[in-house]
Amino acid sequence: MFDSHVATLLDVAVSLVNALTDGARRGRPYVAPSDDRLPDAVASALPSTARPAEVEAKQAARLARTAEQMKAVFEAVDDGRIDGAADILNSLLRAAGARPQLDRASGEPWQMHFHGSDDSLAVGWSAGCATALALAIGSDLAGRLGVCGAPQCDRVYIDNSRNAVRQFCSTACQSRVKAAAFRARKSQQQ
Repeated sequence: MFDSHVATLLDVAVSLVNALTDGARRGRPYVAPSDDRLPDAVASALPSTARPAEVEAKQAARLARTAEQMKAVFEAVDDGRIDGAADILNSLLRAAGARPQLDRASGEPWQMHFHGSDDSLAVGWSAGCATALALAIGSDLAGRLGVCGAPQCDRVYIDNSRNAVRQFCSTACQSRVKAAAFRARKSQQQ
């Protein structure tokens, strides 16, 4: 479906959106970390293999703004507004100066990576995540981007299931919905 690098970038996009944007999570209001807590939240959202020792506040703030825009992309796709999602992504790609580049790790084959206009943490991740989302939107995989279908949850996800039936951000939300449906059926039977 997605190559490993794009899949990693999509996972990071989901992590950044879910960690750095306000909304609802698992039936409760969610307030994203801010101020002094924002750099640690950004570091935690990044893959452990790419996690910097310290995230600067300015870089964290930029990634939080990128996360807001990426959330709008997920919401647009979920609402069937692909043109709107593409407009947001094009703006993100321009702002980050996203560009493809072939990179190679020692002993590995060449891989297509996506870099920003500079090598800063925020620009690099913004460019990579925006490009990965653009690759999904620009293919038949746009439907794999989703917003949780559980009540009082707006966290996002990438549907990696074989038959593209995922509807929830987590098993916790899926279980909440199933339990509520079970209770509703049970009360109707009584």
